Amino acid sequence: MNVGKRLFQYALKRKRTFIFALVMLMLAVAAELSGPFIAKRMIDVHIVGIEKPWYEGATGDQAVAYQGKWYKREDRFEENETKGKEVRILQVGVSYYFVNEAIAFDGAREIDGDTLTITRNNETKEYSAVQLSKDELLPFYDSEVNGLLTLATLYIGLMIMASIFTYGKAFYLQKASNSIIRDMREDVFSHIQRLPVSYFDKLPAGKIVSRVTNDTESIRDLYVTVLATFFSGVIYVTGILIALFLLDATLATYCLLIIPILYLWIVLYRKYASRYNHIIRGRLSDINGMINESINGMSIIQAFRQQKETAKEFGELSDDYYRHQNKLLSLNAATSHNLVGVLRSIAFMAMIWYFGGTTLSGQMVVTVGVLYAFVDYLIRMFSPITGMVNQLAILEQALVSAERVFELLDEKGTDVNDTHIDRYKGDVSFQNVSFSYNNKDVVLKNINIDVKQGETVALVGHTGSGKSSIMNVLFGFYPFQEGNITIDNYPIKEMPKQLYREHMGIVLQDPFLFSGTIASNISLDNPAISRERIEKVIKEIGADVFISKLPKGLDEPVLEKGSTLSTGERQLISFARALAFDPAILILDEATSSIDTETESIIQEALEVLKKGRTTFIIAHRLSTIRSADQILVLDRGNIVERGTHDELMARCGRYYKMYQLQQAGSVTHAS
Repeated sequence: MNVGKRLFQYALKRKRTFIFALVMLMLAVAAELSGPFIAKRMIDVHIVGIEKPWYEGATGDQAVAYQGKWYKREDRFEENETKGKEVRILQVGVSYYFVNEAIAFDGAREIDGDTLTITRNNETKEYSAVQLSKDELLPFYDSEVNGLLTLATLYIGLMIMASIFTYGKAFYLQKASNSIIRDMREDVFSHIQRLPVSYFDKLPAGKIVSRVTNDTESIRDLYVTVLATFFSGVIYVTGILIALFLLDATLATYCLLIIPILYLWIVLYRKYASRYNHIIRGRLSDINGMINESINGMSIIQAFRQQKETAKEFGELSDDYYRHQNKLLSLNAATSHNLVGVLRSIAFMAMIWYFGGTTLSGQMVVTVGVLYAFVDYLIRMFSPITGMVNQLAILEQALVSAERVFELLDEKGTDVNDTHIDRYKGDVSFQNVSFSYNNKDVVLKNINIDVKQGETVALVGHTGSGKSSIMNVLFGFYPFQEGNITIDNYPIKEMPKQLYREHMGIVLQDPFLFSGTIASNISLDNPAISRERIEKVIKEIGADVFISKLPKGLDEPVLEKGSTLSTGERQLISFARALAFDPAILILDEATSSIDTETESIIQEALEVLKKGRTTFIIAHRLSTIRSADQILVLDRGNIVERGTHDELMARCGRYYKMYQLQQAGSVTHAS
């Protein structure tokens, strides 16, 4: 499904609000576009209508007395009312003249004393004319005042209505658009929670943040600004073309040529603008990624004095972003206003040529009102066209951003549901499991492990030996390619990851804390974990010693990543978090490697109590912490090369023995 259809589907979620906004938009357009027609009537009927034929002999309403006789304009007569002699009142310059007879034709007028000369196509007629004084002229206009006031009131009322409907249109479009972006952001954020851990290995956090914030905000501009402008523009142009056809069908047909020209330009513009916008959005994502990376690694940057190098790298990204922004700016500047200006000039030239030619040829006499209305509508028509053309850049940016957001939403994730399974015992079995991160380099080779409920298994080995990879496949962070893993004899490949993870807990080497409080970091705001449960866990784990010294205790605020706490304190909270969920399987991924000896002793004492009835996996560099493990697995290059208890492995004098002796010797040397 293309980007446009998917954006339309999001809009359908708020279709009622959009429809209501569009109805208000159409009412606003109808009210606004009625203005020139009202003005035309005011001009042709009530202002310059005085030049229409008048007839002698009529009396009654709207009849005017002049030099002892009564006159009424031809459009004021009733159907069966008798008309007398025709006379005319014609304007020459700023003065008005009474002509006591009909005129053969109208054209260019000149006055010489009491003689009025009218010329058209080399044909000339002369008439006797009497200049009207102000007092003589005003009675001919008296009957028009009420009509002018009525039309003026109607015009003002329609403009007020148009303003109200325009406000309503803007409000409801904004409301619908904000709702759509809220839904989209929630969908993107929820989908991120469903993505496999492997996805985040390929895309830095800053780039993902850019898609959730910057790209969705750009899409918001599409619904709020672009959509409103294009809908308004289409309805305006359609309404104006209808009005132009009512005024003059021939010239309105010529104006229709603007539509295919505009469409062709939009196609050509998008072809080139799309290329620049893809690069611009990509560079913005790179910039966000680098900013995020630099903030997280600021201590390293400053410690190794890499500020200038980092600033230089950022400057290169920023310069490239700036260059492509200027290219897009040049494209917009060279086309949008220039195109509309050229089309406007062509349209006005066509109007002058058409109306001027037909008038001079005598085929048609154009009234001032028609001319005014036509000019007004042409000006109004190019205003929405200019708006639409100027929104093309935002439209293209929004479509590119939408493409990036939908690309993220199309990543295959794991379905999340609210179902639960009973707490399993925790028997774990690896059966000939082989695993590769990239489907090329095998990091686990035919791994076989059998662990019974309540047993503790320790995994040791050099960096890259496969210790963490075993935990990754057990937790389902990465799919293994060969073999099988079972929990209580049930294959985990046949179980939704969310379900079997429900009874698993993990403590990582680098503890991660969320912004909030200590209590919320332990419970993760799970309503099933009560305050009493949290207090019990921190006592069992030994974390109550330092928490009780904090000003607010369990309610002490935690900043991002727990930067105000020591590594040991953060690790204790992370350990308490895992235990608060009462896992059947507990994984400690080098959880004690960054902790001081005193804190490690507290964890070890708590672990001896809490691991009863739980299957525990420990990944450790400090071999002294795993002497009591039921099984110790020694890994090397993805293979289990030794297995047994501490005493059994020491008796074999193999790889484990050498590692243990080396660490003990290092400890003694360090102590001395």
